[in-house]
Amino acid sequence: MRVIGLMSGTSCDAIDAAAADLWLDGDTLVLAPLGLVSQSYTGELHAALAAALPPAATTMEQVCRLDTAIGHAFGELADRANAELCDGRAELVASHGQTVYHWVDGDQVGGTLQIGQPAWVAERTGCTVVSDFRPRDVAAGGQGAPLASAFDVLWLRGRPGTSVALNLGGIANITVAGTDRDPVAFDTGPANALIDAAVMEQTAGTMPFDRDGQMAAAGKVDAGLLGRLLADPYYARPAPKTTGKELFHLQYLTQVRSGLPSIACNDLIATVTALTARTVADAVRKAGATEVIASGGGTMNRTLMAMLGEQRAGVRVLTADELGLPSAAKEAYVFTALGFLTAHGLPGTIASCTGARHASVLGSLTPGRDGLPQDRGPTTVPTMLRIETP
Repeated sequence: MRVIGLMSGTSCDAIDAAAADLWLDGDTLVLAPLGLVSQSYTGELHAALAAALPPAATTMEQVCRLDTAIGHAFGELADRANAELCDGRAELVASHGQTVYHWVDGDQVGGTLQIGQPAWVAERTGCTVVSDFRPRDVAAGGQGAPLASAFDVLWLRGRPGTSVALNLGGIANITVAGTDRDPVAFDTGPANALIDAAVMEQTAGTMPFDRDGQMAAAGKVDAGLLGRLLADPYYARPAPKTTGKELFHLQYLTQVRSGLPSIACNDLIATVTALTARTVADAVRKAGATEVIASGGGTMNRTLMAMLGEQRAGVRVLTADELGLPSAAKEAYVFTALGFLTAHGLPGTIASCTGARHASVLGSLTPGRDGLPQDRGPTTVPTMLRIETP
């Protein structure tokens, strides 16, 4: 099956569309990457989205307008991916949508909302669309995240030692696989969320992120601020757990800084970068990892990766590229696999990773121009995933 995976993460800056051919080879799910196209949100749409996200107030009118505008943007990029990467032969689009709220109450997730109306994607591409992946796991008592965990467990199964898949997006999450116990997965805390927020504030919006980690490299870590940041109760909570920009946003950082001496711009960026490195390293260390396979936009922050390297304590750090999966596109490829599983009636979660009562078939289906995908006969629940490189 030829599938397009659409993803926009907690950084809320752009949409990625990855295309892949997927098939089952016995109990192995095979994924052959076909490429990636990306598109930034327009300035107007990005501004409207940022203005509506927590802790800001919003209206149902704004939510409706954003749901429609993001649906159009996802549909346009999926159509482009179908033409440029799939020779117009995509059979399915798996759309994560844009997360605008993840309702966490203590250790429980009460609900989750991703917008980007899939009807616009189906209408634009003619393909059946799988969307709303997270709510089913939440309904089953899970955290609804990290959804990459099922992919990671299949992908890393059979590797020696204890492998940890690390994603550095707006929020950092890990999946601990390859052990003699049930796999676990959770959000470790912010990855780029506070770094980006601090950069935007300090540069009055002229820079959206710390390119290559240059600002952090020019600064010094403020021990007092770092200590306050590390004292947040989230880090001590047991897994499974999830978090997001509902907690880690600019106002949060401003509140933590309250009462401390003023701090230079680059020192602030260095400090929140060190927070990400420290909390990720602590989680990896507690997991007993023997190797870390990193992906996501944070891997392009050289200072962050250097800080992680300094704290790795003998743990081998790789990028997903070294295992045949483009790091920048990994999350979008995850959703090609999850969409494939849903289309075949197969579960896309692992209960021990999300904390759910059971594994679930994920998502909702919006029929394409020719209806739903045809029955493909008996299928086997995969136990491994293989990346088929050209």
